[in-house]
Parts: sequence; structure tokens; C-alpha cells
Amino acid sequence: MGKLGKRARKFAKKNLQSVLKRKRQLKSMFKKKASKKNEQDDIEEQEEDIGVLPSVRDKGQDLVNFSLDAVFTDDDSDADDDDSDSDEYLPEDSSLDVPQSDSENYLEDNSRASALSSQNREIYLELAKKRKKLDRSKQKVIAGFPHPHNSRASALSSQNREIYLELAKKRKKLDRSKQKDPKFSKFLEIYDKELKSLRNKEAYSDEDDMSVDETQSMNENTQNNEGKFLTSSAVDYLCQLVSEKQSLSALTSLLNGYWAVCHYGVESSLNNDSHRFPSSEAFSKILMFMLNEADDIFRKLLGLSSNFRKEKLSELKNSSKWDTVKPLIKSYLRSTLFLLNQVTETEILAFSLARVRASTMFFVAFPSLLRRLIKAALQLWATGGDSVSTHAFLIILELASVCNSDWFDTCFIKTYKSFIGHCQFVEQPVQLKHVQYLRDSFVKLCSLDVQKSSKKAMVSIQQLAKILHQGLQTKKKEAVKNICSWQYINCVDLWVSFISANICDYDLQTSVFMVIQIINGMALLFPGPRYLPLRVKCIQWLNQLSSSSGIFIPVVSLILDVLEYKSGDGGKYGKAFSLSTVVKLPKHCLKSRNFQEQCILSAIELLSTHFAQWSHHISFPELSTIPLIRLRKFHEITTIESFKRVVKRFVDQVQSFFYLLQ
Repeated sequence: MGKLGKRARKFAKKNLQSVLKRKRQLKSMFKKKASKKNEQDDIEEQEEDIGVLPSVRDKGQDLVNFSLDAVFTDDDSDADDDDSDSDEYLPEDSSLDVPQSDSENYLEDNSRASALSSQNREIYLELAKKRKKLDRSKQKVIAGFPHPHNSRASALSSQNREIYLELAKKRKKLDRSKQKDPKFSKFLEIYDKELKSLRNKEAYSDEDDMSVDETQSMNENTQNNEGKFLTSSAVDYLCQLVSEKQSLSALTSLLNGYWAVCHYGVESSLNNDSHRFPSSEAFSKILMFMLNEADDIFRKLLGLSSNFRKEKLSELKNSSKWDTVKPLIKSYLRSTLFLLNQVTETEILAFSLARVRASTMFFVAFPSLLRRLIKAALQLWATGGDSVSTHAFLIILELASVCNSDWFDTCFIKTYKSFIGHCQFVEQPVQLKHVQYLRDSFVKLCSLDVQKSSKKAMVSIQQLAKILHQGLQTKKKEAVKNICSWQYINCVDLWVSFISANICDYDLQTSVFMVIQIINGMALLFPGPRYLPLRVKCIQWLNQLSSSSGIFIPVVSLILDVLEYKSGDGGKYGKAFSLSTVVKLPKHCLKSRNFQEQCILSAIELLSTHFAQWSHHISFPELSTIPLIRLRKFHEITTIESFKRVVKRFVDQVQSFFYLLQ
């Protein structure tokens, strides 16, 4: 068969089915290749922001999820024997006679009104108010009406007449209620007798408003509950018994009242409320007395000194004293823990934490309560204000120092996880300050046992290295995003601070070299101008490690690269930004005057720090030669006078230092 002509080949190319099928196959294959390429290189503006690194890529490799807080495991189970019983009231001694005033007895007797219907009770209370108001009015106008047999309606003023008519309506309504409800009629008879005896007292007029209002509010809140009132005088009497005689029955009553105070307003406590408070004074007295005195009372009952150690408490566990006082201590600790989780007022929280810290040794006897204390303290440490966070961390620090090594591990792991969980966002100077405080606190905790902490730090640093290695190999968007995140950056900053604080006294060379490699890898992975804040942080870390360890770490090349970020002279001032609260700059900032100034000032500041560390070393002239050459060249090129002045002054200072050395 001969060769097809030009027209025949053209016709076959357009119309034969085999040719069209081949085209469709090639087209689909090219689409698949393009999609794979886009999936691997789908990083925003990769050519601008991330340089091409000589690395081996495994195109079929899946990303491994390396979590920073998953490197440590801890046991959160609270099912211990000491916490098996439910959190409820302690059994009280019914023989304890607590004296109360007449007005307080009157309040207790009025609790019988809860058996009546709500409608009748409202009618009666309103009637009592109207009757008292009418009595006052009658006393005012009685002098002008000497004849008692005159008509009342004509004798009273228009205002009093309205009150009288309204009172008459209420009386009729009350009479109908008496006929319908016999129990209500009996209650009125008892109430009238008590009311007449109370009116004979001089101070009754001042106390009556309070008693009626308080009775109304308390009946509304406790109409389904039957219990007793802890009045102010009763609380004073119980506190006196506990302070002077160490009465266990009085202490039990106070602890039950303290339980009610800590659970105040919680729905689960409304159906189990055997203690009610007719005034806020009694409420606050119980709270302050228990927080202030409970720890000292327990120590006196057990015969312990103010600075006893946990070994002494372990010896007492087999004694009869401990069996008697143990449920009281547990009730106090449980109620206080519940209070810490419910209160939001800063001053109350700070005071409560300070008092809990005094009782930390008692928590050691109850492991499940100790875990709950650590959890509550860590939450307040990570999220509270200045005073609350400080008091919470002091509790963690004391538990880690006085308890055994297992509890130090627990405090270390939970504190590390809490730090990692709360350092993901640093967008404002206030957040940055708080994260720095959390970092410094954790470093202080690690310094209690540097040997143990260094081993755990090595595990976390290795996890950082794995995340960085994956990002360098794959260059995928998810892997790069994990590295360019506040969580990763703050974790590196945490271990840099820990190493810098302890390397002079302990052997941490392995950790130092691994952290240096991680920092250099971060600077290599993000060389673009938009990552100026991250590069500045990397150089600051290297300078900090070099200063604390005495190891020379070359950073000049990284600093001089910052000078290359300056894209031309001129430009307008844009929106101000801080390098400490951003990781990646927006694209519109790169041509602003602010960005150019940050590049120059950051480079000069970092070079100054680096030169100051090695200014007295014999190799300092060689170290500074190349940077001075680059700075002189920059001084000749730039046209901005403010940049020239800064660079020239720095070069002159370095040269003047050379003359001093000679």
C-alpha cells in the first residue's frame, strides 16, 4: 500500500475514529499531569516567597500529621478510691443548739408559708404592705379628727381614701381565699399573733420592710425545699465554737454552709439545699471564714505544724484523728475546687487561689482531687489575668516541687500541652505579652528538674525537626503552613529560652545543635521578603543561643540578605506594623517606606548584637570585614538620606572600635 497523500492524511487526522480516540487519551493524560503538578506546588506565590531548595521530593508521599502536643501522653482518669463517694452534705449533729434573734426566728417560722399556694401568699404579703402604709397615714391625720365615730372615708385625704378603698378590695379577696383554703386561714391566725407581739417592739418599723421582702424572695426560691437558715448571728456563733473549742459539730455545719455558698446558683444544688441565707452578710461570713481559717483549723485538729511535710501526713493516715478529720478536709477541698471553676470575679479568684496554695499538702492525700486542682490551676494560668495567672502558677510550681517525681511529670506534660494550646494566636501586643509570660513560667517549671526536663525537651525538639523535614522535602502547602504558624514558632522560642537559661550549668549541647539546625532550616525555607518578621526572629534566636552558650553561630549572611529585601528607594508610608506580632507580611507592604525602614533598622540592630558578642574576640576584624564592605556599598547606592545616616554611623562606630583595639 502506497503512502497517503497530503489531502488524505488531513482527512484521516480530522475524521478517523482511531485518531480522535488517541487525541482524547492524550488530552486526559495531560490534564492529570497538570493537576498533580498544581497539587504539589500549590503554595501562594511560591517563586516569590519560597526559594527553590535542592531537595529530593517523593511525589507519591502522603503528609504525616505531626502534632506538637501529641508527643507526650498523660493519664487523665480520676476514678480513684478517695473520690468514689458523691459530693454532698456532711451529716450534722442535731443536738447542736444555735441561738438566733427574734427576727431570725420570725423568718424561720415564715417558711411555713411555702405550703400555701403562690396566689394566696402574694395577696397576703401585698395586704401586709397596704395595712402598714394605712397605719402610717392614720397616725398623721388623727390629730385633725377628734371624733372617732365620724366616717373614715370623709375624714381621710384623697390619697388615703384611695388606699383605704384598695385595702377594702384586698380584704374581700382575702376573705374569699380564707373560705376556699382552710390551711391559709390557720396560717393567718398564727401570723397575726406573731405580728402583734413584734409591733410592740420599738425597732419593729425598721425591720418589718426587710423581713417581708426577704420572706417573699426566699419563699419564691425555696418553696419546694425544707431546711434551715444560717443567719449572721448563727454563723458568728459557729465560728466562735470552731475557733475557740475546735468543735467538730460546728465545723460540720460550717462546711455544709460553705458547700451551699460554693454551689450557690447552680441548678444541681437547688434540690439539695438544706442551708439558706437570709442576708448576704451571712453568705460572705461563711466564705471568708472558711477560706481564711480552714487550713489552720485542720492542722490544729491533726496536730500538724505550719510547715509540715508530706511524710508527716502519710504517718497520720493510719491514726484515728485522720479517720475523723478526713471527710471534713475532703468536703472543704471539693467545695473550693468547685468555687474555682464557677467564680469569674478576679479578686475572689486570686484570693481563693492564694488560700488553696496554703492547703496543697492536703491535696496530696487525695490524688483525684490533686488532678482536678492541677487542671483548674492550669486553666486559670493560661486564661486568667495577671494576678490570677500568677497565683495559679504558684500552685503548679509548689505541687511540682513538693510532690514526688511522678507528679512533676504530670505537671510538666499538662503545662506543656496548655502552653501549646494557648499560643496559636499572637495578633496583638497584649497576646504577645501573655504568651511570653506563659513561656517564662514554663521555663521556670522546667528549671526545677533540668535533667528530666531536658529529656522531654529533646522529644519535643525531635518532633519539631520531623515537621521541618517534611516541609523541606514535600514543599506542600499544608506542611509549609504547619511550620509558618505561631504554634511552631512559639514552641521553638520556648526551647530556645529553656536552653539559654540552663546551658551554663547543665550539658545541653545536643539540644543546642538540633535547635540551631531547625532555626537555619526555617530561615532557608522562607527566604522571601514577605517573611521578614520570621527571619528576624530566627536571627534573634541564634544570637540568643550564641550569647548563652558561647558557641559561635554565623548569622552575618542571614542578616545581609535582609538588606536585599529593600525594593528600590522612595515609596509612601503605609499602615504601621510590628515585626513581633506578624509572621508573614501582606504583599502591599513590600513597597512602602515602613518596610524599607524595618529592613535597614533590623539589619543594623541584629549586626550590632552579633558584633557586641564577639567584639573582644581575636577574629573580630575578619568577622566584620565583609559586612562593612556590603554596608559601604549600600551607602553609595541608596538615595534616602535617613538610611545613609544610620548606615554611616554604624560603620564609623565599628571602625572607631578597630582603632581602639590597635
